[in-house]
Amino acid sequence: MAAPPLRRAERIRALLQDALAPELLEVADDSAAHAGHGGFDPDGSHFRVRIVSARFAGLSRLARHRLVYDALASMLHHEIHALVLDCQASKDPAALGSR
Repeated sequence: MAAPPLRRAERIRALLQDALAPELLEVADDSAAHAGHGGFDPDGSHFRVRIVSARFAGLSRLARHRLVYDALASMLHHEIHALVLDCQASKDPAALGSR
């Protein structure tokens, strides 16, 4: 028997883990808060990601976001409607602090 397919949040986590080897990775599915709005999908469509990775060192906010978008490219056009990103480099002052 094959394993069940990964939920979208779990797939996001796996793709980012493989691409960016983060020290901290939080993926939240905020889809329920958007029920009845455009792009809502009960399987998950609105996500919030907090990621801390050494790969972001020296990169602008835009470049960090591009790395995340590249890692999630296979999901962006049909499975992710909204994505809120907080991308920090390992040595950024607030990177591993509480929020």
